[in-house]
Amino acid sequence: MDPVVLAAGSALVSAMATDGWQQARAAVVEWWQSRRPDRADEVGSDLEAVRAQVLAARDQGDEDTEQALAGAWRLRLQQLLSEDPALAAELRLLLDEHLTPVLSDSEQTRNPPIIMKAEARDNSRVYLAGRDQHITGS
Repeated sequence: MDPVVLAAGSALVSAMATDGWQQARAAVVEWWQSRRPDRADEVGSDLEAVRAQVLAARDQGDEDTEQALAGAWRLRLQQLLSEDPALAAELRLLLDEHLTPVLSDSEQTRNPPIIMKAEARDNSRVYLAGRDQHITGS
């Protein structure tokens, strides 16, 4: 799964329990409206329904439910990126400009962004991974 999707799904669900939720929600719906206008109203309604579930889960200390809800949004965002990979940069902007700023400091550092840069020259190879990596062959 794309790292920006992982971070955005988590930040989106965490933002639902903040005072800045309405601004974050508006930004998410506007972002969705400009990319998939046929789904924007549905997304707005779904966000409100999930927010109620997140707030209830937090009241009950049910972190598993909150993680499951974040996972559902990650899948939804990943599907959108699968349809149009160019949206990854725009999703990163949404995350950086609208979702992360409404999170508490501890939630912002829970899933820090991973930035990897590499440069290969001549016949060299570069292998980067955010997790496990298995390389076979020569």
